[in-house]
Amino acid sequence: MPLPFPEPNALHEVHQLDTLVFEKNVDIPLKDGQGLLRGNVYRPKEDGKYPVILTCDVPSSSHHYQSLTFSLTDGPYGKDVPYSNFHGTSFKEIPAEQKSELSAWETPEPTYWTKHGYVVVRVDERGVGASYGFLDTMSDQTSSDFAEVIEWCADQPWSSGKVGLLGISYYGGSQWRVAARKPKGLTCILPWEGMTDYYRDRVRHGGILSNNFVNFWWNNQVGPMQYGNSEKKPRRFGPGMFGPPVGPECLEGSLPKDELISLRRDQTEDNKANKYLDEPYHSSRVYKLEDIDVPVLSVANLGGILLHLRGNVVGYLEAGTKNKWLYFISGRHDLPFYLPHFVELQKSFLDAWLKGEDERGWTEGPNVKVPAVSLLVRKGNPGFNKTEYEQTFAFRDEKEWPLARTRYTKFNLQPDLSLSADTPKEEKKIELEALGKSDPIMFSATFDDETEIAGHPTVNLVYSVAKRADGSAPKDLDVFVTLRHLDADGKEVMYTGTAGDPVPLAKGWLRASLRAINESSPRHREWLPHRDYESKDVSFLEPEQTYSLLVEIWPTQVVVSPGGKIVLEVATGDSQGCGIFLHNEETDRSESDFGGKNVLHLGPEHENWLCLPIV
Repeated sequence: MPLPFPEPNALHEVHQLDTLVFEKNVDIPLKDGQGLLRGNVYRPKEDGKYPVILTCDVPSSSHHYQSLTFSLTDGPYGKDVPYSNFHGTSFKEIPAEQKSELSAWETPEPTYWTKHGYVVVRVDERGVGASYGFLDTMSDQTSSDFAEVIEWCADQPWSSGKVGLLGISYYGGSQWRVAARKPKGLTCILPWEGMTDYYRDRVRHGGILSNNFVNFWWNNQVGPMQYGNSEKKPRRFGPGMFGPPVGPECLEGSLPKDELISLRRDQTEDNKANKYLDEPYHSSRVYKLEDIDVPVLSVANLGGILLHLRGNVVGYLEAGTKNKWLYFISGRHDLPFYLPHFVELQKSFLDAWLKGEDERGWTEGPNVKVPAVSLLVRKGNPGFNKTEYEQTFAFRDEKEWPLARTRYTKFNLQPDLSLSADTPKEEKKIELEALGKSDPIMFSATFDDETEIAGHPTVNLVYSVAKRADGSAPKDLDVFVTLRHLDADGKEVMYTGTAGDPVPLAKGWLRASLRAINESSPRHREWLPHRDYESKDVSFLEPEQTYSLLVEIWPTQVVVSPGGKIVLEVATGDSQGCGIFLHNEETDRSESDFGGKNVLHLGPEHENWLCLPIV
């Protein structure tokens, strides 16, 4: 980097606050000598050795910000930007004991945790905020740096040697990747709404580029906070709204735009350019969940139907540790983490593994005293985006996921647009304009008895592409499916999405050219088909030929009351419930490759079905 390397702890400050000691911009050297991380350390007033709660800022979902006179965070958002400024409305909703001038979006609140005998550490990721170096978010480099930070924390004089990870979104997703590296001192992780699979969960849903959110996230939260940028401006909650510049400005100076560009990888460009998992960009971000051997409490939000939810569930399924738990929640992305009963859950888990104070029995393993799974039972239609509505849903203890008593039940798609167990008696073709230019088709099933659906739905559709008027034909098609829940009065039941928006039950996607399933993979299940998404798997479509397309739908739970309906929506583009998570990059879904007629073939000769996990 063409800037002079500073003297050690050049930006270090120590603040003696009423209830804690706050060290700002502590240097954390990196072994490769190509960067320097700076972190904020919040520790109890009393001298001693304490367990550490660490968040290493690696970007996540929704929105982020953090800072003020004192600050916090760690990752690509910049650790020095305040919650109260970023999203004042959300900040006001947080319980009093979980907010202070040190509060930061999606991270543990320092005054609360230091009061309970923990050191809280937040670190700016390499190349962001006050941390010097090359910025490459969610990369192998960032995971390696995070592992070094964990080992650094474990060796500090104020540390007991035990480190736990706690945080939402980016601060959740990064936990899986670093835990697979097994750094010294890492004792447990608590990924709260944290994806596990960069490709499948975040940037390529079913092989289709999920561009809109990544563009928003990068341009508003990461890029502006790059180290060397003289105009760091944290995004406030709301499009195009920015707060005042934040600091500290780099002691080493600022860089011109061309040098800033040379010192980063831009996710918006990288994800457009790299389509397959065997390309170096994506393959370098792959790791093995089975390498995780520390205790895991994975918290999955059923409303996160476009980011994180799948990852939390798959992380639980595939983590190698025997000490793992899966908790389902609902509600807005920003709020549940700070509610008293969930903070108590976090504290009991961390106390057990980091302090040896285990009132609940976590250390005895899953299903001894603490059930392996806490399932949220979504019954009724209370409304969305209010804490009191979410609290009408009950939690139910379960021993495993998926539930052993699941009956995977197929509903065939009928020419009259119903769903039933009957084999269709007539042939029918339904034409849809590609690229979201037609209204979706709705197939529905009415339930006479109360029915619970909990698990991983799948849908199989038989498609072809028609020739165009000029004799040419599209060589690919994208399938978008949505599950919707209607009550007995025919009103759709909406649930709370990431930003408080109304969302349906679940969504799924598939690019037809990437339809190949690797049934020999140990990750493959009948209810969770495994695709390698490698360039060798690409098989484009021939016109007028039918193709059977098995689509994974993300996990869900709902209780359908008598007279209620489940609707399968089949579309060629995004539909209601996507919010900011759109798949609308023209270079990924071009008119030349995709434009034209997609034909859905119904009838006794074609297997079109929705498989629901009924319990």
